[in-house]
Amino acid sequence: MKKPLIALATVAVSAAVVPSLASAQAAAPASPLTGNLTITSDYRFRGISQSFRLPAVQGGIDWAHSSGVYLGNWNSSVSGNQYPNGASLEMDFYGGYKFPVGKDVTLDVGALYYYYPGAFYNGFTGKPKYDNFELYFGGVMGPFSAKLFVAVTDFFGLDTTTGGKSSSGSYYVDLNYSTEIAPKLTVGAHIGYQNVRNYSSLSYIDYKLGVTYDWTGWLLSAAIVGSDADKNLYFATDSSGKIKRLGETGLVLSIGKTF
Repeated sequence: MKKPLIALATVAVSAAVVPSLASAQAAAPASPLTGNLTITSDYRFRGISQSFRLPAVQGGIDWAHSSGVYLGNWNSSVSGNQYPNGASLEMDFYGGYKFPVGKDVTLDVGALYYYYPGAFYNGFTGKPKYDNFELYFGGVMGPFSAKLFVAVTDFFGLDTTTGGKSSSGSYYVDLNYSTEIAPKLTVGAHIGYQNVRNYSSLSYIDYKLGVTYDWTGWLLSAAIVGSDADKNLYFATDSSGKIKRLGETGLVLSIGKTF
């Protein structure tokens, strides 16, 4: 899932394997556990690079019950330039419930916690953390999907200490379309809007257009990803003083597999 976020300029931000018997004639039942592993040229979260526009390694595990209840964990390397003092790691924990409400329509409600081990904002007393908690509600209808995320904590640590005001109640609207245009070849389009409560200059639109090819179980993806986020706010600087604009449009390549 995922999945992750902004680095605010002013504060350094910015399967289980189911055994089968050779003699068995029927297929073994599907496992409720699945895992995933991805290598990407740039970890983009809502259009904003989390890896200083450098490659990232990602992976997770999901458990899904036949009732519609699910739990999962997803992890990614992130840039220490954007999430300083910690393990340069994002860990997401989530759970929810999916249920059909009609033909080809499925709703999804759940909660998602973003955890950055050891990371905290520089220059502030109390070592304020980037951790964030959101609730979400969405649905899928054929090739279309939509989801609304609402932060019930201050948005990735942006509060009265780090920014002057609380950002709890920030929300993100996620709209997607995907369809198979040829055997094993899928095209997808996305547009989203991130609202940051009490910080209108940090609100922005992001977009993505890409293709994915299923090559013997490996998913090969290429996408154009970008945003209209303020370049003067969404940037990060490394130890040598090099600056990178985190929301600029760019090509993102990835290879991944679910097992």
